[in-house]
Amino acid sequence: MQLSINSGIDGSRPEGFSATLVDLDRGDAAILDRIDLPGEDARRLMELGFLPGATITAGRSAPGGDPQVFQVDGSEIALRRETARRLKIRRAPARGTRERM
Repeated sequence: MQLSINSGIDGSRPEGFSATLVDLDRGDAAILDRIDLPGEDARRLMELGFLPGATITAGRSAPGGDPQVFQVDGSEIALRRETARRLKIRRAPARGTRERM
């Protein structure tokens, strides 16, 4: 038997499987849904602009992919993969279209 999982961030993931910042390729944008980190860690990220509803764009990364730079609220911030994996996202709507709820 073969199991196939769609790895896109377009909402076609199996139920219970959330996309995270590490799923973005350079230049991809997404909307932050939630932060699954302890209070102080989440608060620090929110102070840096990682707020639910914010648009985040993936930037360059160090060799090996860790850390990776993300653009949010006009700033570039480097996050380790371990942290980026705890930030859940949904695909950003294409420019000129409205997001469906």
